[in-house]
Amino acid sequence: VSTSEEVVVTVDSTNLRFSPSSVTITEGDSVRFFWSGELLAHNAVAEDGLFDSGDTSRNVDYTFTFEAGTNGTHQYVCEPHESVGMVGTVIVEPMQEPVSPEPANDTSDPALSMSGESWIPFFGLELVVLVLVAALIFQLGKAQGIGDVSLLSERESEEE
Repeated sequence: VSTSEEVVVTVDSTNLRFSPSSVTITEGDSVRFFWSGELLAHNAVAEDGLFDSGDTSRNVDYTFTFEAGTNGTHQYVCEPHESVGMVGTVIVEPMQEPVSPEPANDTSDPALSMSGESWIPFFGLELVVLVLVAALIFQLGKAQGIGDVSLLSERESEEE
């Protein structure tokens, strides 16, 4: 599965600037220099010699792929128009290392491997049962008057 991308660089309406003048890509991506029917003839040449679209032309369709190891900043120019500022930059970021899958967990203990999530004791059905038993004990105690502290204190104050 290829995840490389292509960025297109053209010539802007002034006919003396690359558009966009700066691009950021990742190793493995391509830059396509494309213009057609321009008033002036252009080319795209890397100052470090990495790529060269060839002779100047009013029609250019040149693609360069930045392979692994070409990361860094690459300045390029249009040779006949460099003096008037027809320059550009390709920033190539290093390719990200593929993320290796996590090693499989030991599933010998089914209590520790429930749907890949960590298992916490007493959370789930056990907790629900515990809460229901506590509520039942509280209600039984209340019905028998054991837990009715406020009424006892009121009765004592009435007797005095």
